[in-house]
Amino acid sequence: MVFGPASQLGVSLFEDTEPVELLPGSSSEEKETVIRAVYKQVLGNAYVMESERLSVPESKLKEGEITVREFVRQVGRSDLYRSRFFESCPRYRAIELNFKHFLGRAPDGYDDMKFHSNILDEGSFEADIDSYIDSEEYDSAYGENIVPYYRGYKTQTGKKMVGFTHMFQLLRGASSSDLKGSLSGKSPALNKYVIQETPLAVVPPSGGSDGWSFQDTPLGARSRHGVGASSSGKVYRIEVTAYRSKVVNRVSRFRRSNQVFLVPFDRLSQEYQRIHQQGGVIASITPVS
Repeated sequence: MVFGPASQLGVSLFEDTEPVELLPGSSSEEKETVIRAVYKQVLGNAYVMESERLSVPESKLKEGEITVREFVRQVGRSDLYRSRFFESCPRYRAIELNFKHFLGRAPDGYDDMKFHSNILDEGSFEADIDSYIDSEEYDSAYGENIVPYYRGYKTQTGKKMVGFTHMFQLLRGASSSDLKGSLSGKSPALNKYVIQETPLAVVPPSGGSDGWSFQDTPLGARSRHGVGASSSGKVYRIEVTAYRSKVVNRVSRFRRSNQVFLVPFDRLSQEYQRIHQQGGVIASITPVS
């Protein structure tokens, strides 16, 4: 289920596009589509000049000598990726972009960040790239021949709600670029929010400012976001649209209208799960002043 109306949150193109997969017997044109999709995903939608393309790995993929997973690895370990998203970025910015590019989500928390930081300390850049691509999560989500795609904006069983709010700090629509189009630039977009597991406001493009509104709120202090607050502390406003049942005929016992819930921080996850179970679509989560 999409986390909020896709057309409002800037992810409609991702939602309407099927995953790109290299199938047996694919034509030359289909193989070229796969190659372009890998560059687009792994390089954060940044432009790739013809001279920057990896001609040898491309040729091996076309000849069936390597899988899509191995081609992703070659692009991720390339000097092109390294110069754009490792050498020119602070470590935590590089790690959060690696999660986005290779696993399609934001880091889950401090343990995620620490794990990959340790690999960089004790191993190498190449070893860290391999750790994403050789993970069970990558294998389960993409296997050998599906191009990685963004998954973090969808609700998933067993995942914390805070990760969904963080994904919208990294994903600002299909036309943005991680190389030049990010509001955070080279600085980490999440950093302390991941480490402290602090949820962030999810604001649609039309809300509160001109264009995307993912910049840090003036109420950005950790305590003001409700971390550690009791039911009498920080309150969040959840907008829910188009409740619908999960039955085949889509006949709903809910009215097809927006609903608003004011929820204290310590009940936020519980309320999120309830809305998810009842088929609701969350449009936004914002702290109440």
